[in-house]
Formats: sequence, structure tokens, C-alpha cells
Amino acid sequence: MVTHTKHRFRQPVLFHPSSLSLVPRSFRAALADPNWRAAMEEEYSALLQNNTWDLGPRPARANVVSGKWIFKHIFNTDGSLVCYKARWVLHGFTQHPGVDFTETFSPVVKPATVRTVLSLALSQLADPPA
Repeated sequence: MVTHTKHRFRQPVLFHPSSLSLVPRSFRAALADPNWRAAMEEEYSALLQNNTWDLGPRPARANVVSGKWIFKHIFNTDGSLVCYKARWVLHGFTQHPGVDFTETFSPVVKPATVRTVLSLALSQLADPPA
């Protein structure tokens, strides 16, 4: 059996390791590293700037939704580091409809909704008002 190494075939190295900060396992470890701390501050300021939430009184019988930080390195296609990325994600599985929240928002348009709107528009064009 002939392998690639016997034919002196070498795969080019795309990733050149540099001094990367390890992905932290907790937010306390991330706060100790200036790279991850800057990524966390950037995410937090973006959440505040976009008015992601409103602070209000806690409703009776409502659960407090906790969250956690997710950390990730973002690389270019050549393997160089683009940035340190930190995301704040919530544990929404602890909520109950009607108790913890009353409305939801989905920025995704479903195909059935598009078909319904187009059908209504087309029916209005086909039958002009008398």
C-alpha cells in the first residue's frame, strides 16, 4: 500500500499557531484575560445599544431567566485570528407561556405567511371593488 507520505505529498499548513488565549470555561476566567474581557464588554454594550431588553418589575410567580457566556475564537480562512467572540445566551427553557411571558417575536417570515399575503393581494387585484 502506498500512502501520501511515501510519495512525499505534504499538505500546506493553513493554521499558524500564535499566542491565543484559551477559551475560558467560566466567566470568572474570562474576566481575568483582557482579550475575553474586551469581547464581553463589546457584547454587553451592543445589547444595551440595541435596546434588547427593558428592565421592569418582576411579575408574581415568574421565573428569573438565567444565562451564560459562550466564548469562541473567530478565524479567517487562512487561519489567522479575527477576533475573540463572546455571546450572552439565556436559558429560555425555564419559561412558561402566560406565566413568564405573554408575547413572542420571531424575525423570520414563514413561507405559509408569504403565500397567504400574496394570495390576499392577488384576490384584491382580481376582484376590484364595485
